[in-house]
Order: sequence, then C-alpha cells, then structure tokens
Amino acid sequence: MPQANDNPHFWDRIARKYAKDPIADVAGYERTLEETRRYLKASDSAFEFGCGTGTTALRLASSVGHLTATDISSEMIAIAREKATTQGVANISFEVARPDAWTLPEQAFDVALGFNVLHLVAARDAALRGVHRALKPGGVFVSKTPCLSEMNPAIRLLVPLMQAFGKAPYVAFFSADQLERAIVDAGFEIIEHARHATKGKDVRPFIVARKM
Repeated sequence: MPQANDNPHFWDRIARKYAKDPIADVAGYERTLEETRRYLKASDSAFEFGCGTGTTALRLASSVGHLTATDISSEMIAIAREKATTQGVANISFEVARPDAWTLPEQAFDVALGFNVLHLVAARDAALRGVHRALKPGGVFVSKTPCLSEMNPAIRLLVPLMQAFGKAPYVAFFSADQLERAIVDAGFEIIEHARHATKGKDVRPFIVARKM
C-alpha cells in the first residue's frame, strides 16, 4: 500500500483546509523569508518543490526572474494558481510534479527551494539528487525541514495512530545531522545552518547548500 505522501489524494482532500490554516510562528516565518532573499537575485531562475498552496512561492517571486513551483497535489496547485491570479503575480508558474520523479530540465535553475517538505518524501535521497541535477553548477538549495527525531518521543507513537485513521501523511524521522549528511551525499556543500523559530524548541533547521 503506498504511503500517504505518495498518494496525492491525501493532500487533495485537505488542501482547502490547509490553505486556511494560520502560520504558527509568523516572526520565524518572516525571518526565513528574509534570509532566503539574501540568496536570490532578480536574474535568477528558481524552482520550489512541495509548494503547497503557494504562499511562500508568491512571497518570494518578486525576488527572482521566474519561479517554477511544484507540488504533488493538483488541488494545492489549483489554489496556488488562484492566489497568483488574485495577487497579479505573473512571473510564477505552478505545476503538478513529484519530488522523487523530476521532469525538470537539467542544470536549468540558479536556486532550488524546499520548505517543510523533505520529511514528507519517502524517496528523499532521490529527490535530493534530482534537485542537484536541476541546478546549474554553483546553484544554491535553500531548505527548512522539521526534524522529527528532535521532537517529543511521543510523536513516534502518535503519528502511526493518526496515519491508521487517514489523519496524517507519511513522515520520516531524522535529525538535523542526518539531514545534512543526506544533502552532502547528494553532491552539495553546506554553507549555512540556522534556526529561525521565535517560539518554543526549534526543530526546523534552515539549511543552505551549494551544488559542488
């Protein structure tokens, strides 16, 4: 049986509710946007995977020449396109795509973005290799990822229960160190590691890596 994250119907089903959920740590989110913009240029061609309903992509689009934003959920992408039309953002394209089965052209992008998504990808190593292939030499990969191994151990018991009732997707448990090793193994050099949360324990490292 495929994991929930391999089945876009899970995300299609929750997309409208997801779009209405408030950001839990607005200050931390704004800091992430600010720090990400330091790696973006007006001439850049960028792509984001796991873009959800496009909130972050739309916030960052004005900092690049063009942004291609992808998600496995066609319903999430539909909402993102609605937002782009409403907001009048013209330099962004939203597409349905899987992070572990890229159809993106090789060495076509200056920047890759992946926020709150790598823990949801079962074939994480394949996805990271795909990001590496899609970037130009010296291209930058900016990510922020919940490292669930750093959370309360009770989460390990709760998640399978929620999954059994269709209330949670597949999630991988790993630490920030393990995530960095996976990124390095995919052919990147880590150039920044930070934590941006302003509330509680921060288990979402902000990692910037350059294609070697």
